[in-house]
Amino acid sequence: MSLTFADLFAGIGGFRTALESVGGKCAFSSEWDKYAQTTYEANFGDLPHGDITEIHESSIPDIDILTAGFPCQPFSSMGKREGFEHPTQGTLFYDVVRILKAKRPKAFILENVEGLLTHDGGKTLNVILDTLSVSVNGQYLFFSDPDVRYHVFWRVLDAKDYGVPQTRKRIFIVGISEQTFKEVPDFSFPPPFKHKKSIGSYIEENITGYSISKHLQDSYLFKLNDGRPELIDKNSTIQVKTLVSTYHKIQRLTGTFVKGGETGIRLLSENECKAIMGYPKNFVIPVSRTQMYRQFGNSVAVPVVREVAKSLISCLKKHQVIPNKPNKEAELINA
Repeated sequence: MSLTFADLFAGIGGFRTALESVGGKCAFSSEWDKYAQTTYEANFGDLPHGDITEIHESSIPDIDILTAGFPCQPFSSMGKREGFEHPTQGTLFYDVVRILKAKRPKAFILENVEGLLTHDGGKTLNVILDTLSVSVNGQYLFFSDPDVRYHVFWRVLDAKDYGVPQTRKRIFIVGISEQTFKEVPDFSFPPPFKHKKSIGSYIEENITGYSISKHLQDSYLFKLNDGRPELIDKNSTIQVKTLVSTYHKIQRLTGTFVKGGETGIRLLSENECKAIMGYPKNFVIPVSRTQMYRQFGNSVAVPVVREVAKSLISCLKKHQVIPNKPNKEAELINA
């Protein structure tokens, strides 16, 4: 028996890549951006449904798990941090709630930027938790929505602790239905890996076409002698800065660039982006380079989601919410 899941705000399929690797089966996907839809379809053979606000919950099949990396721009430190006051994106969280009420999955996994913790003095996160929760991190709440009652666990996880050579802190919110567990389940987030991966081993040589012009280097990137931007090569033993969706704009404060190419400095290659986001090398990128950077910058880091999903599935199996018999899925989960 495979766990079925809905892939909301699917992007290019980071959640799907992770959950399918542990035996999950995607029953529904939604993504409004046409370029992300193109990449998603090229890799999974499914064209995601469009704008979630226009999708009636009755058209979504029954699912075991709901996943959603709901839009982060309203809560990001890179943006205006408008939160729920954002005219469109800030309210998309309530579409997640709407679908949870209608489909009542056993569990959910949500992901967002670390800035969600401090937005509006923490009030935004509290609204989210109060809306979803009967308990939070093991502590019962005095009030919650009678139609959305989940035992909720949240934690900030850093991708560099789970097998990718990138510093990428994100908040993960996991919910397990009170209908499934009357008492607080013993879910725990995955522990960090013992060994971190460094970027050097993923750097490609003899790459052409990604170069940054000498003029831009002299007039902007190295206009100050302050150690910026971050430069890497095959000998680098660090984890790179967070890849952002505006990477193609070549920003000296947030960007990481590679020593090499025709002009001595270049952008990250396609395979290097895949490596720092945890995608397989055979993942297809059928869009322009600008769209590629946007898509990877907006994506989840696949290995982090995989580890969170493994912890969730193990919890459900332990409590016999889902079958616990030897099969290929179990072998993958325990790998």
